[in-house]
Amino acid sequence: MVESMVNRFDINSVNSEANTRRIAMVESCFGTSGQPLNVPGRVLVGEGVLTKMCRKKPKPRQFFLFNDILVYGNIVLNKKKYNKQHIIPLEEVQLSSIEDDGQFRNGWLIKTPTKSFAVYAATATEKGEWMAHINKCVTDLLRKSGKKAAEKHAAVWVPDGETQVCMHCKKTQFTLINRRHHCRKCGKVVCGPCSSKKVLLIHQSNKPLRVCLTCYDELSSAQTEAGNETPINSNLKEPLSDGEGEEGMKERADSSGDDDSDDDTDDPSLQSPQSPTETMTFYEGGEASNGEASTMLDASASSAVETPAASDASTVDATPNPTE
Repeated sequence: MVESMVNRFDINSVNSEANTRRIAMVESCFGTSGQPLNVPGRVLVGEGVLTKMCRKKPKPRQFFLFNDILVYGNIVLNKKKYNKQHIIPLEEVQLSSIEDDGQFRNGWLIKTPTKSFAVYAATATEKGEWMAHINKCVTDLLRKSGKKAAEKHAAVWVPDGETQVCMHCKKTQFTLINRRHHCRKCGKVVCGPCSSKKVLLIHQSNKPLRVCLTCYDELSSAQTEAGNETPINSNLKEPLSDGEGEEGMKERADSSGDDDSDDDTDDPSLQSPQSPTETMTFYEGGEASNGEASTMLDASASSAVETPAASDASTVDATPNPTE
């Protein structure tokens, strides 16, 4: 029994050291642009490239799943440098599968109270792996903390390219002058006049946010029925021009609403169909995954979301879907 306890201690010690090294590597890849990630009790569960649906087009992003947070960032130099780090507390996360639609396959929604978006994996197997591991981490975290899962989530924004006219009035065509805006309540793409109101959406922000006229009317009616006389909106002032003064800068930031800028510099190798195959790796028990005792998953397997059988690490092909 003593020998068994010693062996278990040695294994846990090795796992802890390997986990610490991997987290340190993630921190170094983000550099000064990222926040410290190595905190007591935190474990790096897995990592890999997923295609994230950004405001203008889908783009590859590097994701890191920890036992308490989900981190992702822009890929500047594959496996070496990332920027624009985003940290999502897992206790706020809810997943929802997306049906395949043309070139967009193997996707699911990552929904939180402040921001929701779609991501796509390279294979059905990879999708199942990601969803299973994220769901398990969320379940374990909520059980240990005693907290309840979030009930309200931000709307998923309709990508800019899906419509050339306002989705509210069905008339205004978008141009360099008539810019696109997104309703923070329903996520639709609308013109300025059809989103001239702001409403306080407490689960998203402590400041009033832009909403379309339909959502404004619905929220106003609901508030009236509830007997709440507190004003919920303020009129939204449009900038004088696209880039004139501080207000113009604020409005442009407000209209984009997504820090995943399409003007950033991504690793060009990930934009090419001839790019080398990426790998998705999940670590079991904090053990190292550098080739030994790894499990290659069949890319043709079904996308079951149950947690796979335990192994030191599981790796699958994860070449992002084309982003054009």
